[in-house]
Amino acid sequence: MAELKTQTRNTLPAEDFAEPDKRAYPIEDKPHARNAKARASQAVKAGQMSKAEGDRIAKKADAVLNKG
Repeated sequence: MAELKTQTRNTLPAEDFAEPDKRAYPIEDKPHARNAKARASQAVKAGQMSKAEGDRIAKKADAVLNKG
């Protein structure tokens, strides 16, 4: 996965994040979408995030991963 530099991350539109209000879990490409899905799953298992929130992030990441 390519490193996402701060300047680049700050210029991403809100729709390129699984949680646009927090600008968390960038999903602008497939490697970042896979990573967002994995990190959300870890957070749910650790009790740091609700299952519903993790499912929302996974759904948005899946949309990026399933693009042709």
